[in-house]
Amino acid sequence: MNLAQAVQGSNPILNISIFGAFVVVTLVIVFRASRNTKTASDYYAAGRAFSGPQNGIAIAGDYLSAASFLGIAGAIAVYGYDGFLYSIGFLVAWLVALLLVAELLRNTGKFTMGDVLAFRMKQRPVRAAAATSTLAVSFFYLLAQMAGAGILVSLLLGISNTAGQAVVIAVVGVVMIIYVLVGGMKGTTWVQIIKAALLITGAFAMTVWVLARYGFNLSELLGSAVQRVGSGGEAILNPGARYGVSETSKIDFLSLGIALVLGTAGLPHVLMRFYTVPTAKDARKSVVWAIGLIGLFYLFTLVLGYGAGAIVGKDAINKAPGKENSAAPLLAQALGGPILLGFIAAVAFATILAVVAGLTITASASFAHDVYANVIKKGKVSDSNAEVRVARITALVIGAVAIVGGILAKDQNVAFLVALAFAVAASANLPTILYSLFWKRFNTSGALWSIYGGLTVTVVLIIFSPAVSGLSNSMIKGVDFHWFPLQNPGLVSIPVSFFLGWLGTVLSKEHNEDKYAEMEVRSLTGAGAEKAVPH
Repeated sequence: MNLAQAVQGSNPILNISIFGAFVVVTLVIVFRASRNTKTASDYYAAGRAFSGPQNGIAIAGDYLSAASFLGIAGAIAVYGYDGFLYSIGFLVAWLVALLLVAELLRNTGKFTMGDVLAFRMKQRPVRAAAATSTLAVSFFYLLAQMAGAGILVSLLLGISNTAGQAVVIAVVGVVMIIYVLVGGMKGTTWVQIIKAALLITGAFAMTVWVLARYGFNLSELLGSAVQRVGSGGEAILNPGARYGVSETSKIDFLSLGIALVLGTAGLPHVLMRFYTVPTAKDARKSVVWAIGLIGLFYLFTLVLGYGAGAIVGKDAINKAPGKENSAAPLLAQALGGPILLGFIAAVAFATILAVVAGLTITASASFAHDVYANVIKKGKVSDSNAEVRVARITALVIGAVAIVGGILAKDQNVAFLVALAFAVAASANLPTILYSLFWKRFNTSGALWSIYGGLTVTVVLIIFSPAVSGLSNSMIKGVDFHWFPLQNPGLVSIPVSFFLGWLGTVLSKEHNEDKYAEMEVRSLTGAGAEKAVPH
């Protein structure tokens, strides 16, 4: 069953045409941006030439993935109040990034998270650990986005056969590799800005359209959604429809919420965006812009979710391929026919392209800058172009792995991959970043225990959780080897990682408190921070 059958009037040719137009326009912009990509600073940090508002829009484009657009609208349509809790978690997370990370990170680092962590530690082991963690988070996030591309193909283009989906995943991967190889961070940033503008404009248009149907009265809309469900419909306005079924599900939601709120401030592709602005003040301003735009978008998803529930209906959503993920496209079809559906299809694809490009450049920069330049070459790279060359080769390898992984994972549970990325970021990265910035006694041993320990604990708990086996919607069907009861390990893995960072530090005799004083002055004042590169 494909969307052409599930939704009367769907036009795959139109959808592909609109998406093709977006790809052509963005490729032209990427090639124009590449003219100024000469040095490592240009490639990794776009010459630190973007303003706060520009970077804020790009962060919104990087952060609002297909899961945000399709997943949250669908969760609200089916589960109501509990679905909206995802939006709240994703948004509140930015306060952690704004208050604890953005400005200090911009002042202390150069290109990657490893710069901050290695500032007062032994360079080689800490950079290797930071790169390992960055590659792990980026890989799982990439896998989720590429698998999401496969789901979107069957949803929006009517391609339900395996070979067709594999071809389109490969096409998405190839276009993303071109963005990264040619445009570097500057080209990728412009793609993200355009995608954010398209996504927010499309969501705004659909929100106004839905509200206009109900006389711009939100109560009317909510009442209609309740009526459409029938008996017991009031449940979608109250908490508990999804996470109140049992005590375990309530604890599971708490665990997921903690991972979402703390994970954002440890996501490497989000952290790297702070280096593209000229000053720490701009880094702070870019987060404020991002919070405003992301918050506005999540308010739109509230209307879109309940609108899909009221206009399309929960039953029709659950019968469509992709189930919850089809709520926004089905609503677009019901509101504006094939034209609006085509636009929303293109926006959804643009979303995946922009996010995978951001992830790829982050992973390739981490390998080239942390592993190649500082671990293998011990910081003695004579030519920054050699480092950029390694980054481009790494981007090719990561792109190829992402394509293969996306094809293999296209039928898997995408939500668990995203949850794993957030849980790893919150467990392995955030404790180490916060300890590095705020704890004078913290040392190399603590950093390694925190990163490797957090990464190991998170991955082990996920593997033996119901997300992988034991449930009807688990990743591996027909087997049950789970012993950890929660689908997201955040509630356990994050405190364990903080504890390991503390334990590793107090058991080690290493002291580097002089270097901490230098780091504190630099992080708070910006003295000695990386400056923008004039063009």
